[in-house]
Formats: sequence, C-alpha cells, structure tokens
Amino acid sequence: MEKIPTLTTKEQRNVFIRLMKYTKPHKKTITIAFFLLLLMTIGDVLGPILVKVFIDDYLTPREFPFGPLLGLAAAYLGIQIGNVIVSYYQLLKFQVIALKIIQQLRVDVFSKVQSLGMRFFDKTPAGSIVSRVTNDTEAIKEMFVSVLVSFIQGSFLLIGIFIAMFALNVQLALFCLLILPVLFLIMKAYRKYSSIFYLDMRERLSQLNAKLSESLQGMSIIQVFRQEKRLREEFGTINDKHYDAGMKNIKIDGLLLRPAIDLVYVGALVLVLSFFGITSFENPIEIGVLYAFVNYLDRFFEPVNQIMQRLSLFQQAIIASSRVFKLLDEKEMAPAQAVDENAEINAGEIEFKNVSFSYDNQKDVLKNITFTAKPGETVALVGHTGSGKSSIINLLMRFYEFNRGEIMIDGKSIKAYEMDALRKQMGLVLQDPFLFFGTVKDNIRLHSEQLTEEEVIAAAEFVQAHSFIEKLPDGYAHPVVERGSTFSSGQRQLIAFARTIATQPKILVLDEATANIDTETEEAIQGALAKMRKGRTTIAIAHRLSTIQDADLILVLHQGEIVERGMHQELLMQKGLYHKMYLLQNGLVETMKDAVGK
Repeated sequence: MEKIPTLTTKEQRNVFIRLMKYTKPHKKTITIAFFLLLLMTIGDVLGPILVKVFIDDYLTPREFPFGPLLGLAAAYLGIQIGNVIVSYYQLLKFQVIALKIIQQLRVDVFSKVQSLGMRFFDKTPAGSIVSRVTNDTEAIKEMFVSVLVSFIQGSFLLIGIFIAMFALNVQLALFCLLILPVLFLIMKAYRKYSSIFYLDMRERLSQLNAKLSESLQGMSIIQVFRQEKRLREEFGTINDKHYDAGMKNIKIDGLLLRPAIDLVYVGALVLVLSFFGITSFENPIEIGVLYAFVNYLDRFFEPVNQIMQRLSLFQQAIIASSRVFKLLDEKEMAPAQAVDENAEINAGEIEFKNVSFSYDNQKDVLKNITFTAKPGETVALVGHTGSGKSSIINLLMRFYEFNRGEIMIDGKSIKAYEMDALRKQMGLVLQDPFLFFGTVKDNIRLHSEQLTEEEVIAAAEFVQAHSFIEKLPDGYAHPVVERGSTFSSGQRQLIAFARTIATQPKILVLDEATANIDTETEEAIQGALAKMRKGRTTIAIAHRLSTIQDADLILVLHQGEIVERGMHQELLMQKGLYHKMYLLQNGLVETMKDAVGK
C-alpha cells in the first residue's frame, strides 16, 4: 500500500511562522487594518447592549420617552452604518496585503526556479514545478485573502463577546468558557487528520499536472504509437487517487466542521437557557440580559463556524506552503562561480584539463577529458550515442558542475567569470531550437534593448534567414506561436542561428546545428556557418561526419573517453573508430544511391 505523506504539528507551525514573515514589509498597512477591525468588533459588541438597554429600561417598564429612544435608535443605526463602512475598508486593506504577499511569493518561487541547476530539472517533472508555482501559491492566496481575515476578525469578536458576557453575568460567562476546550479539541482533531489527506491530494494534483504536461508535449508521439488508451488509464488512475483523497477530506469536513460545532452550539444554548430557568425561581429574569446572552452566544458561534469552515482552506494553504518552501529550499542550485573581477573573455581559448563528470555522482560519463581549442579553431566532437558529446557542452555552458579536473577559458578557470559575462560570450545552437511566444524579431533579439532593428536584420541576412522572414505576412513582426510550431524545422533553426550571431559571441557551440535542415537549406547555411566560425572558437557536435571534415581538431569519444584525436585525413589513416563511422555513413549513402539508380 502506498504510504501517504504527512506533516507534523511542529512542521505545520514552522511553515506558518515562515509564511508570516512575508507580512513584515506591510506593517503599516496591517496596523491600519487591525485598527479598523477593532472598531468593527466594538460596533458588533455594542449593538446587542443597546438592544438590551432598550428592552430592560424602556420596553419592559413600558416607558417610551421620545428623546432618549431617538438617541438610542440613532446610536444603534449609526453603529450599523459605521460598521458597514469600516468593514469595507478593513477588508480592502487585508485583501491588498494578501495580494502583495502572494505577488512577492510567486516572484520568489519563479526566481528560485530560474536559478536552479539542471540536475533539479532532470529529476523533477515540469508539471510538478508548474503546480507549485500556480496551484500551490493560489491556495496560499486564499489563506491570506479569506482565512486569516476570518481568523483575526473572529478572534477579535470572540474576545469582545466574552468581555460583554462577563460584564452582564460573570457566573454564566464562566460556564460559557467551558465551550473553548471542546472547540479546541475539535480543531486539533481536524488539523491532525485533514493535513494527511490534503497533502495526499496536493501530491496527486501535482502528478496530474505532470502527466498532463508530458502528454501535451508528446502528443504527436502518443498519437503515432497509439498510446492514447494507456495514457488515459494512467491519468485515470492518478485522478481516482485524487478523488479518493478528496472524498476523505469531504468526510472529515462533514463530521468535524459544521455538524460538530452545531452540536456544541445546541449544548451551550441549553446551558444558558437552563441557567436562566433555574435562577428564575429565586429572582426575576431580566429579558434584556437573556436576549443579550442568547444573541452573544449566536454571534460567538458565527465566527467559530466561519473559522472552522475556513480551517479546511487553512490546512490546504499550510500544505501548499510546505511544498512551495520545499522548492524555495532546494539545494540543487546552478554551479557557483568564484568570480575574479579581472577575468574577461577576449580571445576565447578553451582548455579542458583531465575533466571527469557524473550525473548521479556514481558513474562517470566523462573520464579525464583533455583538449585545447585555440582562438578561431573548430573542434568537432564525434561518437556514438551516449559517448559524452553533449556532456562536454553542458559543462562548458556551466549547466552542471564537473567533479574533477579544470576547464579554462583564456587561461583562467571557467569559475572565475561572472555567469552573465560567460554566457554572453557563448553562442549556443541546439539540434532542436526553442522559439518563444512573440514575434520573429523578439526571438532574434530576445528583448535585448541593446540590439537595434538594423542589427537584427543584419544577423538574419548573415545566416541567410532574411529572405524567408521577409516573405512572411508581417515580416519580422510575424507572430511566433508556442515553440514556433508553425515554422518548418529549417526555418526555426535559421532563426536560432540569427539569434546566436546577433550577440556576436567569442565562442560558438553547435549541437548538430544542421541536423534538422533540408539539403538545399544546409548547402546555403554552410557558407554562413563558415563565416560565423571565422575568428571564433567553435565546439561542434557532429553526427554527420561530412559537416566537420574541415575542423581543425576532431575528438572521437567512446564511453566518456577520447579514444582518437586529429584532423579528418589523419583519423581516416588510423583505421580506428572514426574510420569505421566514416565507412558506415558513406556505405549507407552508396547503398541509397544504388537503390535510387535501380
């Protein structure tokens, strides 16, 4: 049976205290809101007292002097109108505080996600992260908007009601205090069990989002391989577990919220009426006092019911907060830099010295990698899938921290450069280019104010993307939908080339950049690539050996090690792994030519 996660009472308390720290910047607004809340509570408490005075001093003795009654009515009406106005402003203040806190919390969470290392994203589903940034912060917002206001308002009102009760009858007020331990036990029991079910429900919701995100991203594969039924079943299983957790919440809500509180209310009402009934045998009953006590009792349980009803939202918010704070406390940060203020990339010389790396800190995927890429040179990385080519690029781009060895740029450790300065001088083009929602121009300049429109166009012309962009209905202002799905693979790649060259990087990193481009487009872009590589240090991953025959150095990788190195002709003469790969690729080409000829 799957174990259901939970939070201890201490952990919930720590989460709440941490959440309250977000109120510190809003002390002034909170003070005003509390003052308005105090005024409203005083108005709620004074109302029944004025009615009690009317009943005992005027209605019972049947005395109706116009002046005092008018003053009493005016005071009562004034209190009610004042309460409406004060209530509006105090709710407005609390809402403003709540929304600003959630705004800051979402910024903190989003900023944290931006600073996390790639290892975190490797092990965490994207849908789970989205769920924390959206659903969980929304649950926290409900706590600030609805729950805390009700809790604070209810607490103020309860204190005021008890003060008024003691002023009317000390003995009966002491009897009513017996209600508080009973209510406390109900609330404690509810918190204990609901926290288990709410955490389970949040986890299931996170899994639902993860499954949905995965399905949307891989929809074409799902449909091609007819996986719809399997995905529906998996989604249905998670959805059923979410439903079961929700039903457990509903059951505990139905038992410990309104019904239990109503039962306590009936018991308290019986206690008050019995007290007045028994004392009536000895002394006459003041009808106004009886009215006031029953009214206060009713008003006492009204905020209690509101608090209990919102206790479920409170529990959801605490559980959601724990998940958000877990993300904020994530230690898997992007590699740290030991910045040297004098470090600056000028030439772009790259040197790997005995670099070893492991994704799981157990098995090395790179072993003692050593090579030098001099300024203006092109170093090509070739090898079978899993040989470590992409891992070398990941380390160079500082996506991951290497375990042993050193990576140098212009004679200084890669860790000595500020991350922004380092990546500004590196142009990366991936095999599957990513385009953002916006326009073509936005995707080339990436909203950089430093790039002029002329520079954007010049970059597009440089990589021969200008001709097809110009033919679009809106040219450079043509809209790009999510991931650029309305463009061909070649067009997306050309835009990515333009984006890279627009920043004028010293180092160029190409991950099989022409793999998704058709033959005609590839021939046109090879010239642009040659121009791009001039004066720049280039690291290129290549699957098609024909694209890197002019490289200054070719590194052949196998199982994380460099097994061969040299230029194209030198490697062919060695008759090693590179030679086999070359024959294999050219043999397939010859076979295809023969097939076409026949």
